[in-house]
Amino acid sequence: MAINRVKISSDIELKDRLVAINRVTKVTKGGRTFTFAAIVVVGNGNGIIGWGLGKAGEVTAAIAKGVEAAKKNLVKVPVLNGTVPHEQAAKFGGAEVFIKPASTGTGVVAGGAMRAVCESVGITDCLAKSKGSSNPHNLVKATILALAEMRDARTIAQNRGVNLDKVFRG
Repeated sequence: MAINRVKISSDIELKDRLVAINRVTKVTKGGRTFTFAAIVVVGNGNGIIGWGLGKAGEVTAAIAKGVEAAKKNLVKVPVLNGTVPHEQAAKFGGAEVFIKPASTGTGVVAGGAMRAVCESVGITDCLAKSKGSSNPHNLVKATILALAEMRDARTIAQNRGVNLDKVFRG
């Protein structure tokens, strides 16, 4: 299935959100060297989302690299009235996710990494469950994969060649 990739432009206002930071230690004969890996999601709150991984010797540099990497792989997601259009499951590595639409006022019922992705993309009401691995890297990737596979009714009708103006007029 084709994923709706988005090219970055100056008119898109993206907000970044830190999901996780990992400190990596390398032991050499000279001592210990610490580096940091940061996974970041960026979104405009209106259906565009991307994730990135940044690695550097300092936390701030790792986050900045993660934001730049996230801006390079943006995806368009259908968001209808603050929720997802239908149920969707996806798997990436050992992480399995399940996302379900919720009625207005429910809020985002999801755990750490999934919550960051859902709120960044602009979803205000959804039910989400993480099964399997709780690794934030794989959870972010699985959540974005599930959201990218979603299609709204208008897209499906277009693919089938149905004119929606005739359907909803009468």
